[in-house]
Amino acid sequence: MTEQNSETLAIGEHDIGPDASLLIVDDDGPFLRRLARAMETRGFHVETAESVAEGVAKSKAHPPKYAVVDLRLGDGNGLDVIEAIRQRRDDTRIIVLTGYGNIATAVTAVKLGAVDYLAKPADADDVFAALTQRPGEKAELPDNPMSADRVRWEHIQRVYEMCERNVSETARRLNMHRRTLQRILAKRAPK
Repeated sequence: MTEQNSETLAIGEHDIGPDASLLIVDDDGPFLRRLARAMETRGFHVETAESVAEGVAKSKAHPPKYAVVDLRLGDGNGLDVIEAIRQRRDDTRIIVLTGYGNIATAVTAVKLGAVDYLAKPADADDVFAALTQRPGEKAELPDNPMSADRVRWEHIQRVYEMCERNVSETARRLNMHRRTLQRILAKRAPK
């Protein structure tokens, strides 16, 4: 390995290792392309997929050493991609991304072999740190943790999705007036 090449693979204290294959599965095209470019600049050999079917096919053809998988995809659940990777390779470091902070799904993802769970929008530095974290190494506290308003908003969005975007049912489950819920849903996510 050349000196320049080893420099690419070791950024800071984290080492990618000789197998730098990374599969990123996300149905948000712009986010997927941005993250792929950012991971390539950090030394990964990136493949992308925008659906469960494409992610499963790519993980069967070339099981990656690293994977970043969104849980909610247009054609199904990212957990299916994790299972497909695990059937072919048991040493893959898998990071799960989701826009909805769902503890039950996080537990399932970890049981299937994910090593970390990041809430969207996760930036490239967070993803890189999670992928290259050594076993037993504790993650640093985030510089900008979610605010209480953001946590509340994420919870409302999760319940809204679980109710299949039915405002009346969501309002009933959250014990909230329907108009209040509609106002919250119409606003942008708080920081």
